[in-house]
Amino acid sequence: MRKTLRWLLSLVVLIGGAGTTASAATAAEPAIGSPVASEDATSRDIKDRILAIPGMSLIEEKPHPGYRYFVLGYTQPVDHRRPAKGTFQQRITVLHKDTTRPTVFHTSGYHVGTTPRRREPTQIVDGNQVDLEYRFFSPSRPDPADWSKLDIWQAASDQHRVFTALKKIYGKKWISTGGSKGGMTATYYERFYPRDMDGVVAYVAPNDVDNKEDSAYDRFFEKVGTAECRDRLNAVQREALVRRESLEARYTAYAAENGYTFRTVGSLDKAFEAVVLDYTWAFWQYSLAADCASVPVAATATDQEIWDSVDAISGFSFYTDQGLEPYTPYYYQAGTELGAPTIAQPHLEGLSRYGYQAPRDFVPRDIPMRFKPWVMDDVDGWVRHHARQMLFVYGENDPWGAEPFRLGKGARDSYVFTAPGANHGANVAGLRADQRAKATARILEWAGVAPAAVQEDPAKAKRLTKPDTKLDRQDIEREPTLRP
Repeated sequence: MRKTLRWLLSLVVLIGGAGTTASAATAAEPAIGSPVASEDATSRDIKDRILAIPGMSLIEEKPHPGYRYFVLGYTQPVDHRRPAKGTFQQRITVLHKDTTRPTVFHTSGYHVGTTPRRREPTQIVDGNQVDLEYRFFSPSRPDPADWSKLDIWQAASDQHRVFTALKKIYGKKWISTGGSKGGMTATYYERFYPRDMDGVVAYVAPNDVDNKEDSAYDRFFEKVGTAECRDRLNAVQREALVRRESLEARYTAYAAENGYTFRTVGSLDKAFEAVVLDYTWAFWQYSLAADCASVPVAATATDQEIWDSVDAISGFSFYTDQGLEPYTPYYYQAGTELGAPTIAQPHLEGLSRYGYQAPRDFVPRDIPMRFKPWVMDDVDGWVRHHARQMLFVYGENDPWGAEPFRLGKGARDSYVFTAPGANHGANVAGLRADQRAKATARILEWAGVAPAAVQEDPAKAKRLTKPDTKLDRQDIEREPTLRP
């Protein structure tokens, strides 16, 4: 991950207490792999119950007051259509509260974090949380890697298999969630396995239905923020290309000092321009309108000030081989199924040599790629006509919201809400009061834990947990800049 990006606990209080309070429905069913069918599964420690699942292994357990937290490995087939053709180990984490509580199933669509965190739906419903690392993100990568098995159906099938295994322990309602590519992942999972989850909360999930039609992004950048802020950002971007020679000299020294190379993208010059062209997009993705004051005045800025601003917002380390390698799975998917945006940026006419480079440019050439334009169209049509109990949350000033999921006449109990002034970190808490109450009430209802007062008056809906400064710290999941 880029050097300049900020990435997005300790005493065990409940040791297996949840297992002794499980619901009667769960208690009636022995844990997977139980040697005695009549054994009371709920009398066993929760760790033992989880590890009794065939293919599940413990990597480590980390304590946090009121919870048990496990980092696990799970054996998955490389190809769910041909499970005998090989397996790989996929990382999972479980934040265990109580088997009588609902469970939130989260994925970022990228790597899995191994520090306990409660995602917003988990905070709302006071439940358990399962996090899944997306296939092909290291170390959850088959060896050797057959990249043709990296697609949204295979990934959804990973989730389905994990859910099927853990549902025998966590028998209450399940809500899937994720932000950005994780929101996309939750949506694709719902499309292929609509009977698994009881609700979906997808944050800032792009929906690139037609990869060749990106004018929505151009319209977004023509109107976002104030004219003064847009002009200021555009001027820095343009000035960086005007000063290409002197700034590339800094880049050359920077790369040499840190051992960075440029074999995948092709040259330092192409990497330099890719970073600069990400600048305006990255600003609006991760910053707020108030941050415009920190953008230098291009006409009077020194080379160092231009470099520092572009590095802080875009990150000169990213388009190196070392920066790109962890995200090869994303670029592969963008170039085969997900699509990738292109914006015009007319203020760079005559200065840009390459324009927005395609995902193919960021994937090693020995990995074959072929784009399948029907995949996103299929998902979009399914959401419009078949969405049930799905909530999409977007940020008003987030570029990725320019192409959102939309609901059609066939959708039921589903919603698309936009948080005013929010960026790529938009959430339910940032919605207008009426939408925040509505969204919270629906999440509680879907999870089966809505209090009677909320069922009678959704305006009274609020999260069921008390804030926890460690568990609830939700830094924006800063993936590569022009990436969801």
